[in-house]
Amino acid sequence: MLSKQGFDLWANDYDQTVQVSENNDLYPFAGYKKIINTIFNEVMQQKQSKVLDIGFGTAVLASKLYDHGHELDGLDFSAKMIAIAQAKMPMANLLEWDISNGLPENIVVNQYDAIISTYTLHHLTDEDKLTFITNLLPLLSEGGKIFIGDIAFQTRVALQLCRDASLAYWDDDEFYFVAAEMTAALKNECTCEFYPLSHCGGVFVIAR
Repeated sequence: MLSKQGFDLWANDYDQTVQVSENNDLYPFAGYKKIINTIFNEVMQQKQSKVLDIGFGTAVLASKLYDHGHELDGLDFSAKMIAIAQAKMPMANLLEWDISNGLPENIVVNQYDAIISTYTLHHLTDEDKLTFITNLLPLLSEGGKIFIGDIAFQTRVALQLCRDASLAYWDDDEFYFVAAEMTAALKNECTCEFYPLSHCGGVFVIAR
């Protein structure tokens, strides 16, 4: 797994790396544009909403929402990616933060119409994912939703099949979503639906 410094070094080439993987329909970024566009279209259902983006990276998604009048708060642990994103969104409130430490105090006091996260939460263990998502629920305003786009599989078997086919470049330091397990674990806390958009990715829609 890349360190904070590794992501800083990767920042300038990140979007190109994603495009190569997506264009060849390969793990890890197959379906990337579908995932980004799906979340964008969902958030756009409400005008000028307040959005929290967790792990915004180079702001591919966040900047589109910002340009359409949405108010953006964001967390990312790469200073270089924050610099790239801030240039695209001068008025956004962007914080350098490691989500393995939970959520910053000045974020948990807010309410958001949409909380979005793309290709970030797979850095947390499955147990930590559940805790993190549960801690996001009180931050949702009435009718608000969480949209998570990430490397994800319907079942553990599907994950293993993808790993077997991608062994040469599989990252064993990351923890990918298994939709069947995630929806079952969250069923007493919230509603959680998964929409697969490629063989290794999709979008979770979560509401209180």
